[in-house]
Amino acid sequence: MSIEENIFLARVAEQAERFDDMVNFLKPVLDEKGGDITSDERNLLSVAFKNLISSKRTACRTIQAIEQNPKYQKFSGALGSYKKQIEEALYKDCENIISIIQSRILNKASESEARAFFVKMVGDYYRYIAETATGDRLEGVKTNALKAYQEASAIDLPACNATKLGLALNFSVFHYEVLKDEPNAITIAESALAAALDKIDDLDENGFNEVKSIIELLKENISLWKEDAEQ
Repeated sequence: MSIEENIFLARVAEQAERFDDMVNFLKPVLDEKGGDITSDERNLLSVAFKNLISSKRTACRTIQAIEQNPKYQKFSGALGSYKKQIEEALYKDCENIISIIQSRILNKASESEARAFFVKMVGDYYRYIAETATGDRLEGVKTNALKAYQEASAIDLPACNATKLGLALNFSVFHYEVLKDEPNAITIAESALAAALDKIDDLDENGFNEVKSIIELLKENISLWKEDAEQ
């Protein structure tokens, strides 16, 4: 099939909620273009990956909440086994996504924004594993996520670039939720927000619309984290 046909079928698979198929249709696109795919194609790939694992992440959170209810303690063994099964499927999907990014994109030359986008994505999927991992696996994915986020942060992009702001948002969340490092989470978010607001008047309408929601999320997180710290 042609690249155009694969992209079309990936969009069809998205509508049909066949996210495994969506990823498979996009693999030949990555083989052909690597990191030089368009921003629309990058976003399509991001949607495919995120939807592939979203139900498993939600399931893990749901089961964790049920486990904390005292009236279900007698089912703790069965619940634990079921959660472990879903977690392993989640880990497998995340590791597969990371492998696709590293082997089909990052080993090829790409411009700065695309590279930052995909290195950040590697950090994100290690972070998703870290949400439920324990022991040596947790320590390993924490180290790998930190390395990816730091590498992406070192790539020079404009302060109001959507990829740069999305990276700062996710990197700060990683510090807060995974590393339990509240001061650094706030520092990363505040620094990115201040730099972006200083340059925001330079954006055209399309540029502003791209970063508006990320800026709002940064503000919300900073406010919540500072409130938690005060309490």
